[in-house]
Amino acid sequence: MPDKKNSIVNTRVIIIQKLYGKFFNNDEVLTFPKHRFKKFIKDVVFGTIERDDVIKEELIVLEKNYNLKKLDKIFLVIIKAAIFEFLYKSKTPMKIIIKEYLDASNFFLDSSQIKYLHSIIDKLGKNIRKNYE
Repeated sequence: MPDKKNSIVNTRVIIIQKLYGKFFNNDEVLTFPKHRFKKFIKDVVFGTIERDDVIKEELIVLEKNYNLKKLDKIFLVIIKAAIFEFLYKSKTPMKIIIKEYLDASNFFLDSSQIKYLHSIIDKLGKNIRKNYE
C-alpha cells in the first residue's frame, strides 16, 4: 500500500481527488495545494469538468465493449481524466498518461480493478489518439 505522503506529491492523485469532489461531492469551490505542477493540475481538472460532454461521448463508445454502469465512481473519474488528457494533452505520450493514472489508481483501487482499468485506458488511448491525429 502506498504511503499517504507520496499521494500529496503525485499530480494525478490530486487530479482524481479534485474531480471526484466536483462530480460526486458537489464541491462548489475547488482549491488547489501549492504544487510545482499546480498549473497542469488545474488545467486537467477544469478541462475535464468543462469538456464533460465530449468525454461522455467517448464513454458511450467505450460502453460497447465494457459495462461501465457497474464501475465504482472513482474508476469513472480516473477514466474521464485520462480521456481528457488523451484528447487535449497531445504532447504527453500515451504511455506516460496510462502509467501515471495506473500508478495513481493504487491509492484508490485494488489490484484486480487496476488490471481492468489498464485494459480500458489502453484501449481508449489507442482509439482516441488514432482518431484525433
